[in-house]
Amino acid sequence: MIRIGHGHDTHRLETGKRLRLGGIDIEASVQAIGHSDADCLVHAICDALLGALTLGDLGRHFPDTDRRYQAIDSTILLQDIVKMMQTRGFQIGHLDATVHLEKPKLAPHIHAMRTVLAHHLNTDLERINIKATTGEGIGIIGRGEAIVCDAVVLLEKRRLNDESS
Repeated sequence: MIRIGHGHDTHRLETGKRLRLGGIDIEASVQAIGHSDADCLVHAICDALLGALTLGDLGRHFPDTDRRYQAIDSTILLQDIVKMMQTRGFQIGHLDATVHLEKPKLAPHIHAMRTVLAHHLNTDLERINIKATTGEGIGIIGRGEAIVCDAVVLLEKRRLNDESS
């Protein structure tokens, strides 16, 4: 059995010194604004996983009205969702994500993000793909006002004799 989930997230950008994205900190002239650490990529992945598991969305499980999640590292939320996935007998088949961001350029950081995400998702690096694109100077992305991330995940039911978790 396989399941597919799609996740989407948007965060406003403000002047800053670092951008948290894909579980890593990137030196940047902007930072994302949000209740948690505002890691737009991890949030989109969380929603994709929850969608594939038919468990609603990130806000249902970790509401921004709950102070426990204020400034929390989003990979902690991701780990909780991975536990939900594993409890239901699923594993990552493939993850494909796109980051829409005018700057900074993300190419130098993609491998590090993939590595961190593969670790937190308990899967192999070759099952994780991240792409980056700009807004070509158009709209909220192009003007540097926001970051948008999309993620699509394929979950596979683990075989009974599958030793990987």
